Amino acid sequence: MKAADPIALQVTGLHVALSGTMVLHDVNTSIARGRWVSIVGPNGAGKSTLLAAMAGLLPVQGRVELGGADLQTMPAARRARQLAWMGQSESVGDDLRAWDATLLGRLPHQSWFSGLDANDHAHAEQALRSMHAWQWRDRYMGTLSGGERQRVLLARALAVQAPVLLLDEPLANLDPPHQADWLDLMRTLVDAGATVVSVLHEISMALQADDMLVMQQGRVVHQGSCKDALTHRALESVFDDRIQVRTLEGQVVALPRSKRASIE
Repeated sequence: MKAADPIALQVTGLHVALSGTMVLHDVNTSIARGRWVSIVGPNGAGKSTLLAAMAGLLPVQGRVELGGADLQTMPAARRARQLAWMGQSESVGDDLRAWDATLLGRLPHQSWFSGLDANDHAHAEQALRSMHAWQWRDRYMGTLSGGERQRVLLARALAVQAPVLLLDEPLANLDPPHQADWLDLMRTLVDAGATVVSVLHEISMALQADDMLVMQQGRVVHQGSCKDALTHRALESVFDDRIQVRTLEGQVVALPRSKRASIE
């Protein structure tokens, strides 16, 4: 039996153009299986574009491999079972109940002739409960707040039960307690063997991942452990030293560095 590929995602020589403008330039990176990797960088660095390319959602030059297989030639059904995606500001029908929206995450596991069964319902319930959203399962999406809606969309991604999760700004609209819950959930998933790649603007939260991929102007300028001083320096550099990475009470955080302070 062939051993499991230790690399969950491999990106080689990746170039992506959007509306005629090159956004990603010769990106090369690998994501190890069973790791949480955060992608960070200033606005316009290409973070979301790279994540979408990893999900097979964009035409690309170069190669993206999922578990050693070419993502572009992989059957759609297999890809949907192996990789769960949640993008920014995803649209979902306002007339759908939160329960039905979550069950959409189970569709990759259905055949043409089978319907949802007790196992699918159990996974959907588990996902909603993990996001503390079970109590509004019968509410329509159009009646939910931004944070509530985000938690249902995260539940839908979790319901896929895919070994790889790609999450673009998953903390949008979540208040601090639910951000902390999400952090605990990501660590639980990774400890159980899942691979998570997340684009985050919340730098202190991004630093809680295992590894960090730092981007600038469509290129990966650094990839390393979130605990590594070289990663901290690369992070400070791409933000023009407007942030400083420090350890407070045993936790690595990013703090703003005021221009006034440097002037004074």
